[in-house]
Formats: sequence, C-alpha cells, structure tokens
Amino acid sequence: MSEQTVPVRTEEEIRAAVAGVIADMAPNQGVDITPGTNLVKDLGYHSLALMEVAFAIEDEFDLDPIDEDTARKISTVGAVQDLVVKRLEERDGK
Repeated sequence: MSEQTVPVRTEEEIRAAVAGVIADMAPNQGVDITPGTNLVKDLGYHSLALMEVAFAIEDEFDLDPIDEDTARKISTVGAVQDLVVKRLEERDGK
C-alpha cells in the first residue's frame, strides 16, 4: 500500500467521521450532532473556526480546498457531510 492510499470508507463511515471532526472542534461542546445541527447557531462556530474545521476535513479525506462560495452556503452538519460524500464520489469516480 502506498503512502497516499486512502482507506475506502462507506458513506455511513464518512458521515460519522465528518460529524466527529465537527463535534471535536466545536466551540460549544456537549451539543447533540445531527445533520440539522447548525454550525454557527448551535455549535458556536465563527469564521476562523469554520476555516479550521474545513482544513481538518480536507486533511482527513485528502480533498482539494473548498472554495469560498461553496463554504458560505454550508450552514449545517448535514451540508458538510453531503459535500464531503459528493467530493469523494467525484474524486473516486463513483
């Protein structure tokens, strides 16, 4: 296995990993994380913290950087999960 091989994960595993990163880095701890959880209102993310979580997710899944326009449209945990799943499918040719 080469160093750049990323383990294949199911969509459920991807969604759980994304939620885990978001929860671990959230300014407001102890909030139940669901797809509808709002990153700013519920979890207390601000612009710098959102950038940090985006970088962490990009690193976790070896993704290209998320463009600013796309990032501005993301407001919930589910939207982040959907984006990561979509990007991985596009990258892996599924």
